[in-house]
Amino acid sequence: MKLYFAPMEGFTDAVFRRVHRRMFPGVEKYFMPFISPSASLSFTKREMYDLSPEANAGVPAVPQILAKDPEHFLGAARMLRDLGYTEINLNLGCPSGTVTAKGKGAGALRDPDALARFLDAVFAACPLPLSVKSRIGMDDEGEWPQLMRLVIRYPFSEWILHPRTGREQYRFSPRPLCFDQARRAAPFPVIWNGDLFTARDAWDFLGDHPGAEGLMLGRGMVTNPALAREILGGEGINLPELIAFHDALLREYLRVWPASAAVGRMHAVMGYLGFALDHPPKRMRVLRQTTDLEGYTDAAAALFRESRVLSPPRFVPPA
Repeated sequence: MKLYFAPMEGFTDAVFRRVHRRMFPGVEKYFMPFISPSASLSFTKREMYDLSPEANAGVPAVPQILAKDPEHFLGAARMLRDLGYTEINLNLGCPSGTVTAKGKGAGALRDPDALARFLDAVFAACPLPLSVKSRIGMDDEGEWPQLMRLVIRYPFSEWILHPRTGREQYRFSPRPLCFDQARRAAPFPVIWNGDLFTARDAWDFLGDHPGAEGLMLGRGMVTNPALAREILGGEGINLPELIAFHDALLREYLRVWPASAAVGRMHAVMGYLGFALDHPPKRMRVLRQTTDLEGYTDAAAALFRESRVLSPPRFVPPA
């Protein structure tokens, strides 16, 4: 069973990937938050750090490219090949309005003819094996049959399918029927992505879809860093492990970022890890209000002292 860590902008950066890989087994690939290349192939210092082989040493990381211009895509693919990567992923799934308005991410699904021209050009010169992560359409489920026929025409290495439309973002329920249709039609593996937040969720899904080749986990894995281990039959996370993970993340962030940036990133991470804890609400409120390193570490220590790990930890989507 292939278990992948989803790309989550603002969370699964190089620091997070390294620490998670060192502490928790079970993840076969870590998909990196997308890069969006321009003609100049210029990236920020932070993006270049995230892509650097040194920052990803020992991590089976897969870069993801968000683009609608084939030359921009191919330029980034060649750069990634030269950095030593052996595969890349095309983002056709990002539902953010600022992305889809530019015809990128899930927005590319609105125009199948333009997408076909893009893929023709990409596959004519792509220097690395290419997988794709997509939605089932942008605006309406009615886009799905044509999209499925389009995707399976191309020699993707695998297809990671989040069976919602881009317009739905993360609302409503994913559509397993679309996943099953893709699995039957595609000549390459199709990986499920969407709303598997606990090991029981994953086991139930696999029971309903025998033969599924893999799962991509995102919000559930940030909430419960041991989720992949647990799905594969290992132990669930305990409080000392969760504290050790938190503390290791903070140490690593402080090593590469200013204290204010490290605290900001830890606030974001705790927005998910907090779902793993049965904690006094006041302690989480105090932690969220901290802005300096000393205040944050004191608040985190108090939170962990007065908490226990839920069994199972479960991310709760916003209503």
